[in-house]
Amino acid sequence: MSTLALPAAPARWWQNRAVRRFARHRLALIGVVMITFLTFACVAGPWLLPYDSLFIDLRARFSPPLTGQHYLGTDPLGRDIAARLLMAGRISLLVGFCAMVLSTLVGALVGVIAGYRGGWIGAALMRMVDAFLAFPSIFLVLALAALLKPSPIMITVIIALTSWMEVARIVEAEVRSLREREFVQAGRMLGLSRSHIMFREILPNAMGPIIVAATLTVARAILLEAYVSFLGYGIQPPLPSWGNMLNGAQQYLASAPWLAIVPGITITMAVTSFNFIGDGLRDALDVRSDPV
Repeated sequence: MSTLALPAAPARWWQNRAVRRFARHRLALIGVVMITFLTFACVAGPWLLPYDSLFIDLRARFSPPLTGQHYLGTDPLGRDIAARLLMAGRISLLVGFCAMVLSTLVGALVGVIAGYRGGWIGAALMRMVDAFLAFPSIFLVLALAALLKPSPIMITVIIALTSWMEVARIVEAEVRSLREREFVQAGRMLGLSRSHIMFREILPNAMGPIIVAATLTVARAILLEAYVSFLGYGIQPPLPSWGNMLNGAQQYLASAPWLAIVPGITITMAVTSFNFIGDGLRDALDVRSDPV
C-alpha cells in the first residue's frame, strides 16, 4: 500500500546556510550590535537627553565629560556634546545610507549592461568607469563640493557620484561569469527580452557581491562625508555632522581634547562596524564556503 509523501516544510530564514555562516562570524555580529546600538541612540537619544543640540549655556562652556547632566561635556558655546553627537549621527548615517543606495543603483545598472551586452557598449561603459577611477575620489568630491552649494542632499549626491565605480566593476565581472550559464541560455531560447534576462534572471543571481559592496560603500560614504565636512566643504553649522564637529574641535585639542575624541571614536566605531559586517557577508555569501 503506497503512502503519499508529505511536502517538506519550508526552511526558516535562520536555517539558511548563509545566515548560519554569518552568525558564526564573531566580528560581523559585533558590527551588527554596534551599528544597531548607534542607530537606535541617534534616532531616540536626542529625545532622552535633558538638553537640546542647539541649547547654549555660556556658564557651562568647556565642561569636561561627566559634568552634571552633560554626559560627554560641552563645546566652546556651552552646547551639550552628547546631544550634538547624536543629532550629527542622524545626518552622517542618513548621508551614508542614501549615498550607498544611489551609488549601488547606478553601479549595478552600469555593471549589468556592460557585463551582459559586452562588445563596444561594454567597452565604452567600462572605459568611462576607468576614467572616473583615474581621479582620486577625495579630490573629486572636494571639487564638486566646492562648486555646488553644500547641503545634506547635495553631499549625498556628490558622494554617490564618486562611489558607484567600484560597484560597477564588481557587478560587471559577476554578470560576465553568469551570462553564459544554462538558465540564461534557456531564457534566450524562450525568447525573453534582454532587459528581462538582465534584470529578472541575472541580477538576482549577482546580489551576493552587490550586498557586500553596498555594505562597504556605507562605511566609505560616512568617511567621505567626515572628510568633506572637516575641511569645511560639507555639512555647514549650525547643522551638526561628525565631520564638522571635528572641524570645530581642532583648535582646542590641547585644552579640550574630548571635543575631538568623542566624534572621532564614533566615526571609527561606525566605519569599523560596517567593515566587519561586509567581511561577514562576504564569507557568508561565498558559494565556495563549506556547507553547514
